[in-house]
Amino acid sequence: MAATMKDIAKMTGLGLATISKYLNGGKVRPKNQKLIDDAVRELRFVPNEFARSLKTRQSRTIGVVIPELGNQFITSIITTMEDLLRQHDYAVIVCDCRTDAKREKDAVSFLIHKRVDGLINMPTDTSGEHLRPALDAGIPIVLVDRILKSFSGKVSAVVVDNVDAAEKAVRHLLEEGHQDIGLILGNERIYTTQKRREGYLNAYEEFHASPREELIRFSDYTMEGGYRQMKALLKLPAPPTAVFVTNYEMTLGAMIALNEAGLTVPDDISLIGFDKLDLFGAMFPNLTLVKQPQNAIGECVARQLLHMLSKTSEQSHCQIITLSAQLQEGSSVKKRN
Repeated sequence: MAATMKDIAKMTGLGLATISKYLNGGKVRPKNQKLIDDAVRELRFVPNEFARSLKTRQSRTIGVVIPELGNQFITSIITTMEDLLRQHDYAVIVCDCRTDAKREKDAVSFLIHKRVDGLINMPTDTSGEHLRPALDAGIPIVLVDRILKSFSGKVSAVVVDNVDAAEKAVRHLLEEGHQDIGLILGNERIYTTQKRREGYLNAYEEFHASPREELIRFSDYTMEGGYRQMKALLKLPAPPTAVFVTNYEMTLGAMIALNEAGLTVPDDISLIGFDKLDLFGAMFPNLTLVKQPQNAIGECVARQLLHMLSKTSEQSHCQIITLSAQLQEGSSVKKRN
C-alpha cells in the first residue's frame, strides 16, 4: 500500500499541518524539513498531485499546442522554453494539432480539463475561437510567432519582426541586381505569412519596382510544399533569377527541387533560406539565411508566462514582445550585371 502523510506523521512525530505545509511548498524549520525529507525517502512517499492541485488550485503543468511537432523551428523553441519552465517546477504537456483547427480546439479543451496553469499556443485557427474557453477559465495564454488581432490585450505573444526579416532578404537580392525574385510563403491566412509577404513588397517599393504576381507562391510550411512551389516557379515562362524561401522545411524542399532540375546555386539561381540548422550545413555549407533567434523566442515565451502566472488576474499584463531576425550572408547569392 502506498505511504500517506499519516505514515510520515507517525515516523517523524510531526503534525499533519506541518507536513502538508512543507509538501505544498511552504517553509518549515530546517530540522523538521530534514525529518520529512528522510521519511519521504524511506517510505517512498509519492504526493497525490491531483489532490494537491484541488487544494492549491495549481497543477504545476503548462499546456503547449503547436501545429506540427516535426517542424524544426517549433521543436527548438519548445526545447528552450521547457527547460526554463522545468527550472521553475512546471511540467509541460505538448499537443500536436497537425495544422488542423478541429484538433487544435480539442487539444485546448483537453488541456483545460487537465487543469493546466498556463497555455502556450502557435495558433492554426486564425479566428482564435479555440482559445475562448481557456480565456473564460482565466488561464494565462502566450502565443508564439503569431498574433490574433481579435484577442488583442487578452493574450501575450512573442513574435519576430517578420516584415523587417523579409525586407532584409529581398533588399539584399535587389541590391545584387535581381529583379525577378520568387517568394515561397506558408499558409496565406497565417499572420507570419502575411507579414513576410508585406516585407517582400516593401523592399520592392524601396527600389520603386513591383514584383510579378506569379512569383509569389503560398504553401504550407512543409518540405513537400517548398518542393512543389519551387517546381512551379521553375516552370514559369520567365522563371525567377533568385528565390526567397520563408521557413526551414520549405527551404529544404526548394533545394531538393533545384537539385532535381540540375540547377546550381548560385551560378544558375540565387537562393536565400530561413533558419540555420545542421542539415543545411551538409547540403549547402554556406547558404545565405534569415536567422531567427530561436532560443530567445523560447526563453521569452517561458518568462512571459511565468510572469503572468506570478500575478493575480487583476495584475496580469498582456504584452507583445517583438524580436529581430538577422540576415546571415553566405555564398548562395550571385550578383547580376
